[in-house]
Amino acid sequence: QVQLVESGGGLVQPGGSLKLSCAASGITFSAYTINWYRQAPGKERELVAAVTKTGDLNYADFVTGRFTISRDNAKATAYLEMNKLAPEDTAVYYCNAKRPPFDVLDYWGKGTLVTVSS
Repeated sequence: QVQLVESGGGLVQPGGSLKLSCAASGITFSAYTINWYRQAPGKERELVAAVTKTGDLNYADFVTGRFTISRDNAKATAYLEMNKLAPEDTAVYYCNAKRPPFDVLDYWGKGTLVTVSS
């Protein structure tokens, strides 16, 4: 059974930091591209950052320079370090694993809520 379990969300003040984790089980973690998505209330889900199986990184323009994605294949865990958080970063953050090249195998976690508010 495949599981992606996010953790690390919570309430943080503007300008603060959080580090999200995504622990995977039931997949060959190192073979997957890991993506972080987010969905704010009333908005569509959007891609935040991605790390390929070879370590290539991709970021949405709105987080470049503030967020860092990483992975530890030995621990089957991915991370999203978020700095300089702003109220507009408030959303449920989801971990996603896709197996290239065709992404037919596509798994999602249940999400973790990040609230940025004073």
